[in-house]
Amino acid sequence: MRKIELLVPASSLEVLKIAVIYGADAVYIGGEVFGLRAKAKNFSMEEMAEGIHFAHQHGVKVYVTANILAHNYDLDGVREYFKELNEMKPERPDALIISDPGIFTIAKEVCPEIERHVSTQANNTNYGTYRFWYEQGAKRVVSARELSLQEIKEIRARIPEDMEIETFIHGAMCISYSGRCLLSNYFTGRDANKGACTHPCRWKYAVVEEKRPGEYLPVYENERGTYIFNSKDLCMIEHIPDLIDAGIDSYKIEGRMKTALYVATVARTYRKAINDYLEDPKKYEENMPWYLEQIKSCTYRQFTTGFFYGKPSEEAQIYDNNTYERGYVYLGIVGAKNEAGMYRIEQRNKFSVGETIEVMKPDGENLEVTVRRMTDEKGQEMQACPHPQQIFYVDLGAEVEEYDILRRREENLEE
Repeated sequence: MRKIELLVPASSLEVLKIAVIYGADAVYIGGEVFGLRAKAKNFSMEEMAEGIHFAHQHGVKVYVTANILAHNYDLDGVREYFKELNEMKPERPDALIISDPGIFTIAKEVCPEIERHVSTQANNTNYGTYRFWYEQGAKRVVSARELSLQEIKEIRARIPEDMEIETFIHGAMCISYSGRCLLSNYFTGRDANKGACTHPCRWKYAVVEEKRPGEYLPVYENERGTYIFNSKDLCMIEHIPDLIDAGIDSYKIEGRMKTALYVATVARTYRKAINDYLEDPKKYEENMPWYLEQIKSCTYRQFTTGFFYGKPSEEAQIYDNNTYERGYVYLGIVGAKNEAGMYRIEQRNKFSVGETIEVMKPDGENLEVTVRRMTDEKGQEMQACPHPQQIFYVDLGAEVEEYDILRRREENLEE
């Protein structure tokens, strides 16, 4: 059996630390340029250096995305960016995730000791493509989302043993071929292949008859309208044995725009599922209800297994509305304890004294607590924390630890 890597996204330094603490073997992040999530917070060079150092202290790798489809004017900047990454102190990134052959060549020249991984954006659908990239010096290739597990298994059998396969196993799906979408650029001038996608696949559409301009004919799927391009989210938590059988090395979670609560929940759940299966397949089966309960507590658009078991039916792939299901509201991350024995919190959503909330721990435990007391940074008493990102201190009536996450149950959220 090949060693399994759980690869988790991070939109910021805070989320990187959460990903590390909650079970990631590796984290992928974007710098301020040349990645495909321009709307994410992303990392300054200083934050990236701190994040890589933190991850390495915990035995976790960090991969940096540089997976835009580049134009001529991008290339000089890419070269300078890679030089900075190569000289980063105290440690460099472990790998670069690249889709463009020109950018790949620059990385090979400028920072040859940093591994090169080929992004799913490069449309990697066959073993010939994998062999090509291996000969160019790639350590790993990310499979296209259109591949079945059987196709991935055949690729594994036909590529060098030391070449790695990375595959998305959880998160949002794109309706376009491996993300190569032109809708955003056409409608808004913002290029999905340069990291600025406006997600037009999530928009509501109607039909217009040629001789009746301005008359919009709805394509009804339910009372809320139609979302004919909108895909359900991928979830393979129930199929870990099949992923292992296919010979996949790295199990990749989508979500470089997601919150710390989302990242912690998904990372923790897949970490436990993988560990349980490797320890005892019966334990994995017995704990399946817990995995499903936890994974459904995240914000998500129903679930599908995508293309892993062949071409999905419309029911399996296309989602009929734009509603997110959400089980919990993210309240904040536990920080250090002060002299009064209260814990530092940076608020993400409002909560109040007397409220019952939940503490989510990296080991899988969920602890219900009641908020006993709040003070601001000056020690003044508070009854609630109404301001986003407000710093305050809280007494939860229980011993908690740094990086525990505070959350509150809530049922549904409109996107």
